[in-house]
Amino acid sequence: MSVEIFGHMPDGSRVEAVTLRGGGLTANVLTYGGVLRDLRLADHAPPLVIGFPHLDDYLTNPGFFGATVGRCANRIGGAAFTLDGRAYTLDPNEGRNHLHGGRSGTGARVWTLDDVGDDHVDLSILLDDGEMGYPGAMRIALCYALLPQGTLDIRMRAETDRPTLCNLAHHSYFNLDGDADILGHRLTIAADCYLPVDAALIPTGTVAPVAGTPFDFRTGRPLRDACAEVRLDHNFCLSPARGSLREVARLKAGAVAMTVRTTEPGLQVFDAAPFNLPARDLAGRRIGAHAGIALEPQVWPDAIHHADWPQPVLRPGQTYLQHTQFAFSLAKA
Repeated sequence: MSVEIFGHMPDGSRVEAVTLRGGGLTANVLTYGGVLRDLRLADHAPPLVIGFPHLDDYLTNPGFFGATVGRCANRIGGAAFTLDGRAYTLDPNEGRNHLHGGRSGTGARVWTLDDVGDDHVDLSILLDDGEMGYPGAMRIALCYALLPQGTLDIRMRAETDRPTLCNLAHHSYFNLDGDADILGHRLTIAADCYLPVDAALIPTGTVAPVAGTPFDFRTGRPLRDACAEVRLDHNFCLSPARGSLREVARLKAGAVAMTVRTTEPGLQVFDAAPFNLPARDLAGRRIGAHAGIALEPQVWPDAIHHADWPQPVLRPGQTYLQHTQFAFSLAKA
């Protein structure tokens, strides 16, 4: 375990980088955005996630690389919602819509380093009432831990003093084999339905079966085939409510496999098709189309506008809890 100064924000606040080791993994976590900057598996040289060498790279490149996004992850149509009969207007940071908590959401803020050990780090952040338009002061706690059998364990906890929205998500872009893109990967998702979206990537309100569509990953599908048919930036409906930790997806490239386990009812899948960034990642690669794939456990996007969907509402006296694991394995030669 080590803690180093990674850089300074424009306001002078310090950003720290924490290196963890355990379970056959090595991870580097930033206090900026709760970012997972680097993740390595023993006996496998390439990084498993896309990260940047410098803080400025995170500040100037869009994409929420490795961040913990919120207080409400994903999109809210019209950057507005009504809760308990009261209307709220949010930061419209993606056209007329709201994305990942706004321009100053949790993925773009410096978190507090609360505790660190050889194989874990605890971070927290306080959000004021009214930030980005949301009601309620909120405290969020985040714990990264490296567990046996190559398991990256992520736990999130939040509490509020007023009714508000809370939907957090880990936003790493995974690339398991070090290639320039993830088109050679194979993806499996345990979802019978998905959410179709409009031109602005807002769900239309339909919950559609995956059967007979390019969104059917139930038995596994090469991403090269899927991405040739559709642009993936969709929620896959895992369950009608948050539940126990269970396996929901699997990503494989060559000898490396990643299993996704979560308590969450949805999995947002983004294939990074639009990427063409000037920055290079930790391996010196250009970040072009399909450079990585984001697999984001969370509540379904824009759910506040659909009462029959899993809801992101958090009230005083309640505790938001998310538990997600990304477990990695390397096949023996």
